[in-house]
Amino acid sequence: MANDQHTAARRRVDAIGSQLPAITRVAGPSNGPRAQDKVVIITGANSALGIGRATAHQFAQNGARAIYLCDLDDEHLGAQKVELENLGCQIHTRQMDAADEGQVQAVVDDALRRYGRLDVFFANAGITGMNVVFTELTDADFMEVLRANTLSVFLAAKCAAPAMMKACPPQKARGGGSIIGTASVAGLRSNAGSTAYSASKAAVVSLAQTIAYQLHGSGVRVNAICPGLIETGMTAPLYETARARGTEQKIGQLNPMRRGGHADEIARVALFLGSDEGSYVNGQAWAVCGGLSAGHPFVPGKLV
Repeated sequence: MANDQHTAARRRVDAIGSQLPAITRVAGPSNGPRAQDKVVIITGANSALGIGRATAHQFAQNGARAIYLCDLDDEHLGAQKVELENLGCQIHTRQMDAADEGQVQAVVDDALRRYGRLDVFFANAGITGMNVVFTELTDADFMEVLRANTLSVFLAAKCAAPAMMKACPPQKARGGGSIIGTASVAGLRSNAGSTAYSASKAAVVSLAQTIAYQLHGSGVRVNAICPGLIETGMTAPLYETARARGTEQKIGQLNPMRRGGHADEIARVALFLGSDEGSYVNGQAWAVCGGLSAGHPFVPGKLV
């Protein structure tokens, strides 16, 4: 009896479904690997606590065919290669300067030579620079930060976009890809970073917007991720100081989540933007900051 009822219900659902137009789908099943067969380049990947490493894990776990781990410092790249290869992904490590056009182009060319395709370039390399008042910065100090944080994203787009436009049948039937730059909430609002750092990250947001339009019709998308306070190698001294003082609970107190973030929380957004599921997200600055950039931060009870 129960089986007859189930069969009848199934027939009714099928009958209703046959009257509706099919849903146009541009990505694979959302419950399956989200980066199947993709070739990915990640800069700023060396830090054991970093966003680059966490993002590499997300892509490897989601079926990426190959990942290039790139950084000026290669201390941890070898160990990462071993752990990621255990996930069934081909891993290539490169000690390189992400702000040197020749070195960036060489990695892109290697991906094309080996795999015939490039799908994702996560331009994540960056530095904080000196955390001082702007009048104490030299022009060299200022430009060093822009070189590492902004020029690196520009070169990623310049070198990667033409490569991404190439099709690679049968897995990649048409050209396209995703370029992701690491910006910051400091590039959206003031008081989240030093002058040079904030300017460099605001420039990354502008690059995503302007380059997205210049790549119109190519199938290549460009977006910026704007993290808030995340525990990484870059922010480790802040966390270590807070823990030594017993004030760790105050970290992130200015955002509505009342906590700092984790690298994996940024990595999952990078995975979405790099996957086909993010196929209609383009030219955007995505704040992943616990809500910090949504308003004017304040400490409850201390408005007056």
